[in-house]
Amino acid sequence: MEDRLDPYNHKQRLDNWKKTKQIKDVSKTNEKIIIKFLGDMEIGLNISKGSVKGGRSAIRLNTLRQRLAFIAKELEDRKVKDMRQVTTQQLHKLFDDMRTGVLKTRQGTPYKSTGDYIKIFKTFWHWNQKTNKNKVEDITSDLDTRGEKPKFVYFTEQDFNKMLESASADLKPILALAFDSGQRVTEIFNNKVSDFSNDFTELNIRDETSKTFGRKIKLLLCSKQIKKYVERMELKQDDYICKITPPMINRKLRELGKKILKPEQITFKNLSLYDFRHSSACYWLPRYKNESAMKWRFGWKKSDMIHYYTEFLGMKDTITKDDLYLDITKAELEKDLNKTKKDLEELKDKVSQFPDMFKAEMEKEFNAYLSEMADKFKKAKTINDSLEVLYNITYNK
Repeated sequence: MEDRLDPYNHKQRLDNWKKTKQIKDVSKTNEKIIIKFLGDMEIGLNISKGSVKGGRSAIRLNTLRQRLAFIAKELEDRKVKDMRQVTTQQLHKLFDDMRTGVLKTRQGTPYKSTGDYIKIFKTFWHWNQKTNKNKVEDITSDLDTRGEKPKFVYFTEQDFNKMLESASADLKPILALAFDSGQRVTEIFNNKVSDFSNDFTELNIRDETSKTFGRKIKLLLCSKQIKKYVERMELKQDDYICKITPPMINRKLRELGKKILKPEQITFKNLSLYDFRHSSACYWLPRYKNESAMKWRFGWKKSDMIHYYTEFLGMKDTITKDDLYLDITKAELEKDLNKTKKDLEELKDKVSQFPDMFKAEMEKEFNAYLSEMADKFKKAKTINDSLEVLYNITYNK
C-alpha cells in the first residue's frame, strides 16, 4: 500500500505528460529548455542558492510546467522566441499587463496570482544563470512578487456547528477533523487510523505526507467523533480515515454552504474543504499565545500567514477571560484541583472532630457547598464553562 495518497492525481498527470513530453503552443527552442529545466527540478539539480534542496513534487512540477509554458507563449506573442533572451523591460511589461488587466484571464479579469507567475519565472531564471556557460545578468531582481491576498469562504464556530448538524454521517467526522486540525486537504486524505494516539486526542501528520514538515498536534474538538467513526466503520490501523473523494466532499459542501452561510460569505466562491483550513486558522489564532506553536500546528515555516489572518480578523487586543483558561495547562489544573480536594478532605476531618452540636451544622453547610458546585458543573454547556467553574473553585473566586 502507498504511504502517500494523491487525491488530486498530480502524479498521474505528470506521468501522462512524461509519455509525450510536449509543451503545446510554444516554439521548439522554448519547449526544449522548459523540458530540461523540469528534468533538473525533478531530481533537485541546479537549484539556486537559498532555495530548498531536493527534488520537486509532482504538484510543483505540474505548476512549473503550466505556468512557464504560459509565460513562454505570451513572450512569443511579443516577438521573444527564446525566453532566455527576454529583456528586463519586456519582462516587466508582461507582468504589469497581467496585473492591470491588459492581459486578461479566460473569465475576462486581471490575473490575481501574478506574483506566483513571477516567482516561477525567477526560479527558472536563476536556474538559467546557474546552467549557462556565460555570465547571465539577473533581470528578475526588481520584479514585484506580491500578489492579491487569497480570498476564501470564512465561517465562524457557530456556522461550523450548524454544518455538522446538517452534514451526512460519513461527512461529519471529516469536517470536524478538518476544522479542528487545520490540515491541508492533501494531509487530511493521508491520515491513517494509526496516526491517531492517546484515545484520538493526538494526531501525527507524517513528514512524507506534508507539504512542509511532519508534526504531532492535539485534537481538542473532534476526538470523540473520530473515535466513534472509526469504531462504526470498523477501520483497521492501516486504513485511511477519508473514504470520500475531494470532488464529492466539495459537492456536498457547496450545498451546505448555500443552505447555512449568508450570501455575502460565498460571494467570491463556493464553500470547499480548502476553506476549512482558513477558518480553522481564524478560530485558533486568538487562542494561541505563542506564534511558534501556531506555526507548528498549521505546518507553516514563516509567519506570513499569521500576519495575514491577524489582519483579516482585524485583531488588536482580543484577549478574553476564556483565553485565560487556555493558558492554564491540564497538568496545572489537575495539580491545583488535587490540592483543593486534599484541603476539602482535611476540612472534613476537622469537622468530624467538632462537638456534636457544631458538627451537624458544619456538615449541613459543607454538603450544601458541594451540591452548589455539582449544580454549576451540570449547567456548564461548553468546555470553557466547565473550566470557568473549575477555575473559580481552585482559586476561590
